[in-house]
Amino acid sequence: QNNLIILICHYNNLEGLNASILSINESIEVDILIVDDGSIEKPNLAFLKEKYKGGDIFLEILPKNMGVGMATNHGLEVILKMNYEFTGRLDCGDTNHTDKYSKQITYLREHPEIKLVGTFVNMVDTNGKLLFVLKHPTTYDSIIKKIHLNSTFVNSSVIYYVDILKDVGLFPEKYHRNGEDFAFFFNVIKKFKVANMPEVLLDYVVDPNSLSSTRRVEQVKARISILKSHFYFGFYPIYGLIRNYILLLAPRDFTTFIKKIINKN
Repeated sequence: QNNLIILICHYNNLEGLNASILSINESIEVDILIVDDGSIEKPNLAFLKEKYKGGDIFLEILPKNMGVGMATNHGLEVILKMNYEFTGRLDCGDTNHTDKYSKQITYLREHPEIKLVGTFVNMVDTNGKLLFVLKHPTTYDSIIKKIHLNSTFVNSSVIYYVDILKDVGLFPEKYHRNGEDFAFFFNVIKKFKVANMPEVLLDYVVDPNSLSSTRRVEQVKARISILKSHFYFGFYPIYGLIRNYILLLAPRDFTTFIKKIINKN
Protein backbone atom coordinates (compact mmCIF):
# COMPACT_ATOMS: atom_id res chain seq x y z
CA GLN A 1 0.00 0.00 0.00
CA ASN A 2 1.21 3.51 -0.87
CA ASN A 3 1.38 5.99 1.98
CA LEU A 4 0.17 9.44 0.95
CA ILE A 5 -1.39 11.20 -2.03
CA ILE A 6 -2.34 14.88 -1.88
CA LEU A 7 -5.26 16.21 -3.91
CA ILE A 8 -4.94 19.65 -5.51
CA CYS A 9 -7.94 21.12 -7.34
CA HIS A 10 -6.81 23.66 -9.93
CA TYR A 11 -8.80 26.40 -11.65
CA ASN A 12 -6.95 29.09 -13.62
CA ASN A 13 -4.16 29.56 -11.06
CA LEU A 14 -0.99 28.01 -12.46
CA GLU A 15 1.25 30.25 -10.35
CA GLY A 16 -0.52 29.15 -7.15
CA LEU A 17 -0.43 25.50 -8.28
CA ASN A 18 3.34 25.64 -8.83
CA ALA A 19 3.91 27.37 -5.47
CA SER A 20 1.87 24.75 -3.62
CA ILE A 21 3.57 21.77 -5.29
CA LEU A 22 7.08 23.15 -4.81
CA SER A 23 6.37 23.80 -1.11
CA ILE A 24 6.04 20.04 -0.49
CA ASN A 25 9.42 19.25 1.05
CA GLU A 26 9.35 15.93 2.87
CA SER A 27 11.57 13.12 4.08
CA ILE A 28 8.88 10.71 2.80
CA GLU A 29 7.48 10.23 -0.68
CA VAL A 30 4.34 12.28 -1.38
CA ASP A 31 2.37 11.69 -4.57
CA ILE A 32 0.05 14.36 -5.99
CA LEU A 33 -3.23 14.17 -7.88
CA ILE A 34 -4.19 17.39 -9.70
CA VAL A 35 -7.81 17.74 -10.78
CA ASP A 36 -8.13 20.56 -13.31
CA ASP A 37 -11.62 22.01 -12.97
CA GLY A 38 -12.15 23.22 -16.55
CA SER A 39 -9.34 25.80 -16.64
CA ILE A 40 -8.56 27.82 -19.76
CA GLU A 41 -4.85 27.14 -19.33
CA LYS A 42 -4.24 23.54 -18.23
CA PRO A 43 -1.38 22.38 -16.00
CA ASN A 44 1.65 21.11 -17.92
CA LEU A 45 2.18 17.65 -16.44
CA ALA A 46 5.62 17.09 -18.00
CA PHE A 47 6.85 20.46 -16.66
CA LEU A 48 5.51 19.75 -13.15
CA LYS A 49 7.04 16.27 -13.06
CA GLU A 50 10.38 17.78 -14.02
CA LYS A 51 10.17 20.36 -11.22
CA TYR A 52 8.79 18.11 -8.45
CA LYS A 53 11.04 15.28 -7.28
CA GLY A 54 9.19 14.25 -4.10
CA GLY A 55 6.91 11.66 -5.68
CA ASP A 56 4.67 10.98 -8.67
CA ILE A 57 2.13 13.43 -10.13
CA PHE A 58 -1.17 12.45 -11.76
CA LEU A 59 -3.51 14.76 -13.69
CA GLU A 60 -7.27 14.51 -14.19
CA ILE A 61 -8.96 17.08 -16.46
CA LEU A 62 -12.67 17.86 -16.07
CA PRO A 63 -14.41 18.93 -19.32
CA LYS A 64 -15.97 22.03 -17.71
CA ASN A 65 -15.90 23.99 -14.46
CA MET A 66 -17.80 21.99 -11.83
CA GLY A 67 -16.83 23.83 -8.65
CA VAL A 68 -14.24 22.82 -6.08
CA GLY A 69 -16.57 20.42 -4.23
CA MET A 70 -17.33 18.37 -7.33
CA ALA A 71 -13.67 18.49 -8.42
CA THR A 72 -12.68 17.24 -4.97
CA ASN A 73 -15.14 14.36 -5.17
CA HIS A 74 -13.87 13.37 -8.60
CA GLY A 75 -10.35 13.30 -7.18
CA LEU A 76 -11.38 11.30 -4.12
CA GLU A 77 -13.17 8.73 -6.30
CA VAL A 78 -9.92 8.28 -8.23
CA ILE A 79 -7.88 8.05 -5.01
CA LEU A 80 -10.23 5.41 -3.55
CA LYS A 81 -9.22 3.13 -6.43
CA MET A 82 -5.48 3.79 -6.02
CA ASN A 83 -4.68 2.00 -2.73
CA TYR A 84 -3.30 4.87 -0.65
CA GLU A 85 -3.39 4.95 3.15
CA PHE A 86 -3.62 8.74 3.64
CA THR A 87 -4.88 11.72 1.67
CA GLY A 88 -5.71 15.40 2.09
CA ARG A 89 -6.22 18.49 0.00
CA LEU A 90 -3.85 21.37 -0.70
CA ASP A 91 -5.45 24.49 -2.18
CA CYS A 92 -3.60 26.35 -4.92
CA GLY A 93 -1.46 29.10 -3.38
CA ASP A 94 -1.33 27.57 0.10
CA THR A 95 2.16 26.40 1.01
CA ASN A 96 3.48 23.75 3.39
CA HIS A 97 6.25 24.04 5.94
CA THR A 98 9.05 21.46 5.75
CA ASP A 99 8.07 17.91 6.78
CA LYS A 100 4.41 18.85 7.38
CA TYR A 101 3.07 15.50 6.14
CA SER A 102 5.82 13.46 7.82
CA LYS A 103 4.92 15.04 11.17
CA GLN A 104 1.20 14.43 10.64
CA ILE A 105 1.66 10.79 9.69
CA THR A 106 3.89 10.28 12.73
CA TYR A 107 1.15 11.85 14.87
CA LEU A 108 -1.52 9.56 13.40
CA ARG A 109 0.67 6.49 13.93
CA GLU A 110 1.26 7.50 17.57
CA HIS A 111 -2.46 8.21 18.14
CA PRO A 112 -4.26 5.31 16.40
CA GLU A 113 -7.67 6.47 17.68
CA ILE A 114 -7.31 9.71 15.63
CA LYS A 115 -8.35 9.33 11.97
CA LEU A 116 -8.02 12.95 10.75
CA VAL A 117 -5.53 15.61 11.81
CA GLY A 118 -5.05 19.28 10.95
CA THR A 119 -2.51 21.87 12.11
CA PHE A 120 -2.19 25.49 13.18
CA VAL A 121 -1.87 27.87 10.22
CA ASN A 122 -0.18 31.16 9.35
CA MET A 123 -2.77 33.41 7.70
CA VAL A 124 -0.84 35.56 5.23
CA ASP A 125 -1.78 38.20 2.66
CA THR A 126 -1.07 37.87 -1.08
CA ASN A 127 2.45 39.27 -0.49
CA GLY A 128 3.21 36.62 2.15
CA LYS A 129 2.95 39.05 5.09
CA LEU A 130 1.71 37.39 8.29
CA LEU A 131 -1.75 38.61 9.32
CA PHE A 132 -2.25 36.28 12.28
CA VAL A 133 -1.77 32.68 13.41
CA LEU A 134 -4.95 30.61 13.31
CA LYS A 135 -5.01 28.19 16.24
CA HIS A 136 -7.99 25.87 16.02
CA PRO A 137 -8.88 23.63 19.00
CA THR A 138 -6.57 20.64 19.27
CA THR A 139 -8.52 17.98 21.18
CA TYR A 140 -11.52 15.97 20.00
CA ASP A 141 -13.62 17.10 22.98
CA SER A 142 -13.09 20.78 22.15
CA ILE A 143 -13.49 20.25 18.39
CA ILE A 144 -16.92 18.59 18.67
CA LYS A 145 -18.15 21.62 20.66
CA LYS A 146 -16.52 24.43 18.71
CA ILE A 147 -17.33 23.11 15.24
CA HIS A 148 -20.82 24.47 15.97
CA LEU A 149 -19.31 27.97 15.85
CA ASN A 150 -17.18 27.63 12.71
CA SER A 151 -15.01 25.09 10.93
CA THR A 152 -12.36 23.78 13.32
CA PHE A 153 -10.00 22.90 10.46
CA VAL A 154 -8.23 24.65 7.61
CA ASN A 155 -8.85 22.33 4.67
CA SER A 156 -5.30 22.54 3.31
CA SER A 157 -3.86 21.63 6.71
CA VAL A 158 -5.73 18.32 7.05
CA ILE A 159 -4.75 14.75 6.21
CA TYR A 160 -6.78 11.65 6.99
CA TYR A 161 -7.05 7.90 6.40
CA VAL A 162 -8.53 7.19 2.96
CA ASP A 163 -10.58 4.36 4.50
CA ILE A 164 -12.81 6.77 6.43
CA LEU A 165 -14.38 7.84 3.11
CA LYS A 166 -16.04 4.43 2.94
CA ASP A 167 -17.94 5.32 6.15
CA VAL A 168 -18.55 9.06 5.84
CA GLY A 169 -18.82 9.39 2.06
CA LEU A 170 -17.38 12.14 -0.11
CA PHE A 171 -17.82 15.91 0.25
CA PRO A 172 -21.59 16.60 0.46
CA GLU A 173 -22.64 17.71 -3.04
CA LYS A 174 -25.45 19.89 -1.69
CA TYR A 175 -22.73 22.37 -0.65
CA HIS A 176 -20.35 21.79 -3.55
CA ARG A 177 -19.60 25.51 -4.08
CA ASN A 178 -20.06 26.77 -0.52
CA GLY A 179 -19.15 24.96 2.67
CA GLU A 180 -18.51 21.45 1.35
CA ASP A 181 -15.41 21.05 3.53
CA PHE A 182 -17.28 22.22 6.66
CA ALA A 183 -20.08 19.72 5.97
CA PHE A 184 -17.51 16.96 5.38
CA PHE A 185 -15.69 17.64 8.66
CA PHE A 186 -19.00 17.55 10.54
CA ASN A 187 -19.73 14.12 9.04
CA VAL A 188 -16.24 12.86 9.97
CA ILE A 189 -16.36 13.93 13.63
CA LYS A 190 -19.69 12.15 14.13
CA LYS A 191 -18.01 8.83 13.34
CA PHE A 192 -14.30 9.27 14.14
CA LYS A 193 -11.97 11.01 16.57
CA VAL A 194 -10.03 13.94 15.10
CA ALA A 195 -7.41 16.46 16.25
CA ASN A 196 -5.29 19.47 15.33
CA MET A 197 -1.54 19.45 15.97
CA PRO A 198 -0.51 22.55 17.98
CA GLU A 199 2.16 23.51 15.45
CA VAL A 200 2.09 25.92 12.49
CA LEU A 201 2.73 23.80 9.39
CA LEU A 202 0.93 25.72 6.62
CA ASP A 203 0.75 29.23 5.17
CA TYR A 204 -2.80 30.06 4.02
CA VAL A 205 -3.24 32.97 1.63
CA VAL A 206 -6.11 35.34 2.49
CA ASP A 207 -6.96 36.55 -1.00
CA PRO A 208 -9.62 39.30 -1.37
CA ASN A 209 -10.53 37.77 -4.74
CA SER A 210 -10.93 34.20 -3.44
CA LEU A 211 -14.28 32.40 -3.28
CA SER A 212 -14.35 32.68 0.51
CA SER A 213 -14.18 36.48 0.13
CA THR A 214 -16.32 37.15 -2.93
CA ARG A 215 -19.01 34.62 -1.99
CA ARG A 216 -18.85 35.15 1.74
CA VAL A 217 -22.61 35.69 2.21
CA GLU A 218 -23.43 32.46 0.34
CA GLN A 219 -20.83 30.62 2.43
CA VAL A 220 -22.26 31.88 5.72
CA LYS A 221 -25.77 30.89 4.57
CA ALA A 222 -24.46 27.40 3.71
CA ARG A 223 -22.77 27.19 7.12
CA ILE A 224 -26.06 28.08 8.83
CA SER A 225 -27.80 25.34 6.83
CA ILE A 226 -25.13 22.82 7.90
CA LEU A 227 -25.36 23.91 11.56
CA LYS A 228 -29.14 23.49 11.47
CA SER A 229 -28.77 19.96 10.12
CA HIS A 230 -26.53 19.03 13.09
CA PHE A 231 -28.43 21.07 15.68
CA TYR A 232 -29.26 19.92 19.20
CA PHE A 233 -30.29 21.98 22.24
CA GLY A 234 -27.04 23.01 23.87
CA PHE A 235 -24.87 26.08 24.42
CA TYR A 236 -22.56 25.69 21.42
CA PRO A 237 -25.22 24.88 18.76
CA ILE A 238 -27.42 27.79 19.90
CA TYR A 239 -24.51 30.23 20.22
CA GLY A 240 -23.13 29.07 16.86
CA LEU A 241 -26.36 29.79 15.01
CA ILE A 242 -26.71 33.25 16.61
CA ARG A 243 -23.05 34.02 15.82
CA ASN A 244 -23.42 33.05 12.17
CA TYR A 245 -26.60 35.06 11.70
CA ILE A 246 -24.65 38.08 13.01
CA LEU A 247 -21.82 37.27 10.57
CA LEU A 248 -24.32 37.55 7.71
CA LEU A 249 -24.70 41.24 8.54
CA ALA A 250 -21.06 42.07 9.28
CA PRO A 251 -18.62 43.13 6.50
CA ARG A 252 -15.64 40.81 5.86
CA ASP A 253 -13.05 43.48 6.73
CA PHE A 254 -14.65 43.74 10.18
CA THR A 255 -14.61 39.97 10.76
CA THR A 256 -10.95 39.72 9.63
CA PHE A 257 -10.11 42.55 12.06
CA ILE A 258 -11.89 40.71 14.92
CA LYS A 259 -10.05 37.45 14.08
CA LYS A 260 -6.72 39.28 14.21
CA ILE A 261 -7.53 40.67 17.68
CA ILE A 262 -8.76 37.30 18.98
CA ASN A 263 -5.77 35.37 17.65
CA LYS A 264 -3.21 37.87 18.95
CA ASN A 265 -4.52 37.50 22.49
